[in-house]
Amino acid sequence: MADVAALLAENENLKKRLSLLGNAGQHFYASADAVTEELEATKIPENGNAASHCYNLVRDRHLLDSHESLNTSSYVNVYFEKEELEVANLGLRINMADQTVYPESFKLHNITLNMVATLWNCPKPDDFDDFGAYPGAGTVGSTEACLLAGLCLKFRWREWYKKRNPSLSAQELRGQYPNLVLSTCFQAAWEKLFRYMDIEPKFVVPSKDTFTITADAVKEQVDEKTIGVLCILGNHYGGQYDPVWEIDAMLKELNKEKGWQVGIHVDGASGGFIAPFQPEVPAWDFRLDNVLSISASGHKFGESCCGTGWVVWRQRKDLSEHVAISVSYLGGKADSYTLNFSRPATGVFVQYYKFHRLGMTGYKALCKNRMSNAKILRDALRAMEYKGQPRFKILDAGDSGCLPVVTAYLNPDLKLPYDDIDLQHIMMGYHWYVSGYKMCFNDPADEQPRPLFSDAPQDQTMFRVVVKANVTRPMIDHLLTSIKSALRDMDELAAGFKESHLMASAKKAAQHYKGHVC
Repeated sequence: MADVAALLAENENLKKRLSLLGNAGQHFYASADAVTEELEATKIPENGNAASHCYNLVRDRHLLDSHESLNTSSYVNVYFEKEELEVANLGLRINMADQTVYPESFKLHNITLNMVATLWNCPKPDDFDDFGAYPGAGTVGSTEACLLAGLCLKFRWREWYKKRNPSLSAQELRGQYPNLVLSTCFQAAWEKLFRYMDIEPKFVVPSKDTFTITADAVKEQVDEKTIGVLCILGNHYGGQYDPVWEIDAMLKELNKEKGWQVGIHVDGASGGFIAPFQPEVPAWDFRLDNVLSISASGHKFGESCCGTGWVVWRQRKDLSEHVAISVSYLGGKADSYTLNFSRPATGVFVQYYKFHRLGMTGYKALCKNRMSNAKILRDALRAMEYKGQPRFKILDAGDSGCLPVVTAYLNPDLKLPYDDIDLQHIMMGYHWYVSGYKMCFNDPADEQPRPLFSDAPQDQTMFRVVVKANVTRPMIDHLLTSIKSALRDMDELAAGFKESHLMASAKKAAQHYKGHVC
């Protein structure tokens, strides 16, 4: 009792809590929150709370978010089976960097990496038996994968440039500012590469009719300081695939003519786990000689959990070896490619689970279902009319050979008083989150907005719906009903706004002419 009294005297806050709540481990969350100490926004609480209380604190914040299952803006997978969640929980305890302590977990990483590499038709390396794996790594999303691939291209180019300019000192060589050729439809990951790694972007501006770069346009940008060409397999705005096969053929001739060694990195963040299950897509992967590396997000159409990415290189020599750090592995040897060492095994474990859970036939079925649901949505939008004219213009690549994405914009010919971003906001009232964008991008050189397309103003808007595995046919039907309701709401608001302005104008005119004789 003396100890308790001393503690209460020492901590007035705890005394208040005990007097109001009794046993803090058993108090009722909804009653206790208001009478306990104020939640600090900047400090760790003085005293702990019951586990249920802490859970509810997090849950309540989460409830205020948009519902992840109705977020058609994001490509990230949100559907998990009970067993899958248990697998993810196992991975939380494992640090993938500690290969000696967790050799089986690291072996599972290599097995999963090998599955990804063979899916992308990577040639089996001569040193496979030494490493037990293809050259590559599991990463924290595709951003880390992109940064690693970009660094390898830069260091590969530097070695080549040094041989062509032997008089350059090491300092002068490092002072060279190389470039990467890519579309203006690049993802934010690449801006990190340009800003952090001293690489200049050389942009190819596509048409809004295709969203893709062309071999001829790429050729105009390539020079002797080009470390590589970035091809996007699954444009995140419209789902289109850059023609990797055409750019590969162009580079083959250009490299021969100029004595260069410019290769391709395929950013398959979204398409890396879709295109392999679409037989209509031409060869885009390591079957093409100039494809040096491929990256993808396992947490998108790979169906793993958020924070899962993969990068695979064609070979270790003069590619992945530039970023490899050797670590011991039970007397053998293994390389660490990642930008940081410590990371949970969660993403790798879930990816391994999903590969075994679905198999090739399961991924094909998922791909077919998503594309079918996207077509239903696309056809319905195409059929909508307003005063006898099409309500929308479709921008995506269509029903095959692309991502399960529906991209459109409100028909400019209708001269509506609202745009696609307004549609995004109204749709939130129906619980759906649908992306609205302007057709512009921030230029990494000066962070100023620039037109995304060569033939569209940068203030033109568009919207996009990503059809993921969790978006079922009944949900598509509800989404369409919600879009129609949102359009009706905006039409009525616009009509009311116009009517109120007319009434205000009439009232003003009446006051002006009051008492006047015509």
